[in-house]
Amino acid sequence: MTSQYDLLLLGAGLANGLLALRLKQCQPHLRVLVLDADTHAGGNHTWCFHADDLSEEQHRWIAPLVAHHWPHYEVRFPQLTRQLDSGYFCISSARFGEVLRAELGDALRLNQTVACNGSDHVQLASGEMLRARAVIDGRGYQPDAALQIGFQAFVGQEWTLSQPHQLEGPVLMDATVDQQGGYRFVYTLPLSPTRLLIEDTHYIDNASLAAAQARQNICDYAARQGWQLETLVREERGALPITLAGDFDRFWQHRPPSVGLRAGLFHPTTGYSLPLAASLADALAAEPHFSPEKIAPRIQQFAQAAWQRQGFFRMLNRMLFLAGDADQRWRVMQRFYGLPQGLIARFYAGQLTLADRARILSGKPPVPVLAALQAILTHPSGRRASR
Repeated sequence: MTSQYDLLLLGAGLANGLLALRLKQCQPHLRVLVLDADTHAGGNHTWCFHADDLSEEQHRWIAPLVAHHWPHYEVRFPQLTRQLDSGYFCISSARFGEVLRAELGDALRLNQTVACNGSDHVQLASGEMLRARAVIDGRGYQPDAALQIGFQAFVGQEWTLSQPHQLEGPVLMDATVDQQGGYRFVYTLPLSPTRLLIEDTHYIDNASLAAAQARQNICDYAARQGWQLETLVREERGALPITLAGDFDRFWQHRPPSVGLRAGLFHPTTGYSLPLAASLADALAAEPHFSPEKIAPRIQQFAQAAWQRQGFFRMLNRMLFLAGDADQRWRVMQRFYGLPQGLIARFYAGQLTLADRARILSGKPPVPVLAALQAILTHPSGRRASR
């Protein structure tokens, strides 16, 4: 059996989900099919973004996906506690899956295992052959030797409490905790007066994180906050890539059309991928003549522009990961969060000005000067970094 489509999207994660939704809004005549091996779209994830990460139009079309929104957030460090009056938004995989099912209908097929795929076809494990004018792969991060990567690894648990937690907004970073050999913080989202998502998060050199220790860290942290954990609702685990350096041309040399983490489209320091996914969805949905010949170069052009804008962030990442002792990395972030709120917002949005960059690098560095210079000029293999 063979079916013909304009576009096949492999994976019903964030990037492909946003792309499918935007294409339906802007080019509803296209025959688009989203395939995923899981039983529900979006997997088991929580995606967040800041108010200034998106344009007003992007906020409008993404609004149905938002499960929670807060007007401010807080950060905590050994010598700094600060509330930032900037909006913060959360998309749960449950809400994401609900919206995709409602909007896409039969254009979303779950429990579909891909046996093989090419530029214009996908064969399922069932033997069914699907043909399309183009295929886009959005099935998550895939290690690649062309990129030098650190990781933001975490275990997150959603709990109901026996008593209200009293938090008025998210705590994006509480780095007052024991660092345990790297930059560690606890991330907390208040989902209701008696429900919390608590994540034990580590900036570490590899993707492995001891899950049992992280779970214990969460319980210990909750006890110190006076929270009485009652029922574990769910648990999520992840390791977001943090880019230190790389070779863009080598990364894309034989890469098929890809989106999201698989295409390297994420904020190199925070690992957040939603803003770039939304922008790429807008760019592809605005193509006046949607054709397979234009998709691959359009995605690569978008990715190259993002890579060029992110050179400064990769340099900062090398300072964070390579300069000074691992358990002192929190000092870099503590200094950053003492900077003006507008600069912090532009940092998250990936829109730093030249003045912002000068401000970040000015003054006494929070790591040894010589180590900072070596980190800027060197990537982990020992060669001069490709910015």
